[in-house]
Amino acid sequence: MRICSLLPSATEILYELGLGDSIVGVTHECDYPQDALNKPRVVKSVFDASIMSSEEIDAKIRELVSGMKDIYIIDTELLKELNPDTIVAQGLCEVCSPYLNEVSRARRVLMNKPRVIMLDPHDLDGILDSITQLAEELGLKEKGTAMVDALRRRLEDIRSRVMLLDRPRVLCIEWLKPFFTAGHWVPQMVDTAGGVNCISRRGEPSRRLEFREVADADPDIIIFMPCGFDIPRGLREFKSVEGIEGWYDLRAVKSKQVYIVDSNSYFSRPSHRVVRGVEILAKIIHPNAFNDIEVSEWEVRRVY
Repeated sequence: MRICSLLPSATEILYELGLGDSIVGVTHECDYPQDALNKPRVVKSVFDASIMSSEEIDAKIRELVSGMKDIYIIDTELLKELNPDTIVAQGLCEVCSPYLNEVSRARRVLMNKPRVIMLDPHDLDGILDSITQLAEELGLKEKGTAMVDALRRRLEDIRSRVMLLDRPRVLCIEWLKPFFTAGHWVPQMVDTAGGVNCISRRGEPSRRLEFREVADADPDIIIFMPCGFDIPRGLREFKSVEGIEGWYDLRAVKSKQVYIVDSNSYFSRPSHRVVRGVEILAKIIHPNAFNDIEVSEWEVRRVY
């Protein structure tokens, strides 16, 4: 097989299934595992988000979407040279990866030859199903089943341990300026980890969040997971939050239950690594019940 992955989460899953050597092309955001950085990059963003603030990134994306312009561009010449027979993509979010129009363009360039596998998970169960789907379509059904079974056992272990515990109210915020709710699979992750998710609902898209909604919810715990950011990047942006009027009146702030997590690794991408994200959430929400789970300062950081 010659696989081109247009989705960072798919790249992660393909490697986990043992298909790293079959991957001939990836996106500019495919950075895990380390070997993915050595693969030819057939996709690039039309702007450099690494030098922009969260507010500037939001404004740029809004400008491009409203003008019906592309956020990502496929290198068609490189794609033709790589000549993949399989493309893995998604139809979930045009901000997260090349959207349907770019996938169609890739097929036209390759004269509609490659098979296209579309992954479209909207919740935690959907992520596990997408792993099974990808494994089956690539002839690795047994390996995919074993992988998903192992992930389900880890999730069931967490569910069983929080079953009789009190459930604090948790608000997960996906963007710093402006605020966005963390939707899709995150509400189910919070529920599995023993919390009550505030505002957003399982399977629903993330959306812009007004601060009055945060104040009205007044959660016990606030977890920032800015999409695509690691902890150092999130902390650099956090100063914009502390200037919001009413921020220091929030219950979670006063009780020092505000955290930033490595969203890029464990929350933004619908891959098998979200199960590690659930374990991180469980450690945050119920630290005494999960003394056996070790987390590093690169996975979660208490802001105060």
